[in-house]
Amino acid sequence: MPPADPITDDEHPAEIVARARQLTSGNADKATLAFLTSQLDVITERYEQDGPHGLWGQTKSLRGLVHTLLTGQQPPAARRELFRVTARAGGLLGYMAVNTGAFPLAEAYCAEALELSRAIGDLDTELWASGTQSFAAYYAGRYAEADARAAAAVDRAPDHPQAIRLLVNGRARALGKLGDRNQAERAIGQALDLSDRYDVDPGLTSCISFLPYGRARTLANALTARVALQATGHVLRDAEYLDNLVEKSDSAWSRSLVRLDVATALLQQRAPDVEHAMSLGQQAITLAATLPISSVRQRSQDLYERAAPWWSRPAVREYGEQLRAWGCRLPSPEAG
Repeated sequence: MPPADPITDDEHPAEIVARARQLTSGNADKATLAFLTSQLDVITERYEQDGPHGLWGQTKSLRGLVHTLLTGQQPPAARRELFRVTARAGGLLGYMAVNTGAFPLAEAYCAEALELSRAIGDLDTELWASGTQSFAAYYAGRYAEADARAAAAVDRAPDHPQAIRLLVNGRARALGKLGDRNQAERAIGQALDLSDRYDVDPGLTSCISFLPYGRARTLANALTARVALQATGHVLRDAEYLDNLVEKSDSAWSRSLVRLDVATALLQQRAPDVEHAMSLGQQAITLAATLPISSVRQRSQDLYERAAPWWSRPAVREYGEQLRAWGCRLPSPEAG
């Protein structure tokens, strides 16, 4: 049988190889990708020392750089990593926007983070971004929405380590505000069970970290949920347990927020300890004064409003004066 005629092609074999190499090359090599990822780590590690205003520009620049790179060419693995970095940079900007009270901006950045993470199947970043959406809704006062967003994400991956944050920061705190004690306690229990399963860091992990919540941070969030539920005895016992972990941390915000939670619980007691509560409130303001964030401002104002029955007392007046000096808008004490 005579041999078949060979296929003819007007493309030189060297050109075929060259084009394949071109397709597998791009504008983001391993060193560039490693640098971009390291910048995410720097931002999350520095966040509680520099705050949202101190790191906004750096984070925005990182996101802009990766967006520019994405207009060029990369092989699939490198492009996927660029999507991941862009999603996380956008998510960080969304978190920072919540901390400054810019809720519509937070929603936009979180939507970007969700879209990009879903496009590459990055479940870890997707769940973190969903948790930040819930976080934004909580501080905007939309508690049912905060719970619903977190619950939907938990349903997507109930055994994922990111579900710890979704359960305690998203669901439990929102359910506490909604007065649903049973469901809030159930969410806290699920979060602690997952913490045990994954053997998480026992300490107070950074609030903005992409890592699973550390146990102390989970307990601090549970404390906030129980304050809303007026589970005063539970709050004071847990706060005593947390005290050493929180005071050893470098998070001034966490030390401030735990003081505000304890101060609120002291006012909820049958025999309110007004002077101690106001002292803790003043300490909380001092701790957060140089790096103010919306959560500390909001809870500081909430504490003052809860102290309304004692507005005539010197300790409460002093606390109110410190809040006004900090720039908070407060109701007139004349109603007290």
